[in-house]
Amino acid sequence: MSKEIEKKINELDEEAAVYVISVAAQLSGLHPQTLRQYDRLGLVSPDRTSGRNRRYSLRDIALLRNVTKLVEEGINHVGIKRIIELESAMANLSIEVAKLRIEVDELMRRDNNVIVYKNEKE
Repeated sequence: MSKEIEKKINELDEEAAVYVISVAAQLSGLHPQTLRQYDRLGLVSPDRTSGRNRRYSLRDIALLRNVTKLVEEGINHVGIKRIIELESAMANLSIEVAKLRIEVDELMRRDNNVIVYKNEKE
């Protein structure tokens, strides 16, 4: 791959669905028919144009490479789909935990600025 193409790929948003199936196949090292099969199985679901053509993002291509690695390790398609679902859930939970940590930090910061007076009768 030329330096110019690599530079353009690096500049793209990883979520942008811009690669047609032939380019995605080249970038992932898979046959286009394999990409179609993975789409049918629900392993990698690219975006679609109004004409129903598949468009892959860099994230989709990374996922295709991950699926290839798992297949090479002997994991079947059902297992791979479950792994992908669990990894996605874990990523979502990590984001939620990070948000909650920020919220807790903010609440603790506010509490440190508040003076609490105790009632002597207690």
